Amino acid sequence: MTTPSHPARYWHALDDGRLQCDVCPRECHLRDGQRGFCFVRMREGDQIVLTTYGRSSGFCIDPIEKKPLNHFHPGTSVLSFGTAGCNLGCKFCQNWDISKSREMDRLMDQASPEQLAVAARTYGCDSVAFTYNDPVIFTEYAIDTALACRERGVHTVAVTAGYVQGQARRDFFAVMDAANVDLKGFTEDFYQRLTGAHLQTVLDTLVYLKRETSVWFEITTLLIPGQNDSDEELRAMTRWIMTELGPDVPLHFSAFHPDWRMQDTPATPRETLVRAREIAMEAGLHFVYTGNVHHRDGDTTFCPTCRSALIVRDWYDLHSYRLTPEGRCPDCGTAIPGRFAAAPGHFGSRRIPVRLAR
Repeated sequence: MTTPSHPARYWHALDDGRLQCDVCPRECHLRDGQRGFCFVRMREGDQIVLTTYGRSSGFCIDPIEKKPLNHFHPGTSVLSFGTAGCNLGCKFCQNWDISKSREMDRLMDQASPEQLAVAARTYGCDSVAFTYNDPVIFTEYAIDTALACRERGVHTVAVTAGYVQGQARRDFFAVMDAANVDLKGFTEDFYQRLTGAHLQTVLDTLVYLKRETSVWFEITTLLIPGQNDSDEELRAMTRWIMTELGPDVPLHFSAFHPDWRMQDTPATPRETLVRAREIAMEAGLHFVYTGNVHHRDGDTTFCPTCRSALIVRDWYDLHSYRLTPEGRCPDCGTAIPGRFAAAPGHFGSRRIPVRLAR
């Protein structure tokens, strides 16, 4: 099968004849036929192309809470998809079969941006999520899909590591309604050793989202035993979030399980996530959640003023929902930050793989 390609938008020519990709800080310098680190952005003649435009590793209908987003239209469903490749080299990747894929021929599910938007409407999904691998590397496809979704009243969600820069960052987030950003650790050493990337770009993206956009965003940190879970690092990270982003950005601590090139690292104990949540709340963060473990308090949205339980969850199921139609606490009237409809959805914890008609 011949790999289709689509002209890329973010690159420029260098004096030595190579072309520089400008999507992320790697700034790959490419000669004809060469691929970037992400593997899906490639030089073809006198241009850089995206080789995965309109192609996916699969489509699935998920609960929005799985992204995870707890303050963005709770209880609704989202049409999720990804492509292949990644611009990070995480040794702990939990989706390595997709993000590390070098087999373009596995991308057998195809859909144009318009087909994706129509499919979301057909399946009753409130949103489309770019996920499984990082959407910044297929930013042209994601942007075109987001625009098609917007025309049909469908929200778009980016699940990303935030390793993007410049005009690509501005254009990408200009069309997103929500994002979950992986803040993978809080030391440069961690980022260099375990992701092959740099911390500062991710922090810059988070500050950009807060100060320059209207995108609703939440943060996820996968806690890996012995790597990024010390009290000192967690205090430094949560103090930074409090100072730079404010107390109302939801933070999710998620449990690691052995995968990819870290098979010998043990899974994260539940107690580590509970301790991390306590540290974050001591720093002043209002909405701190625990993921991949059973922890009722860590699943629940509490009012930051009166501490009433407002949204009680069990994993991805909503057990109770007490927000007013205006998104306020019914007991004290505090406005809860997020994007809330007048009533929650009722999709539950189902996961439904789907095929899109061609």
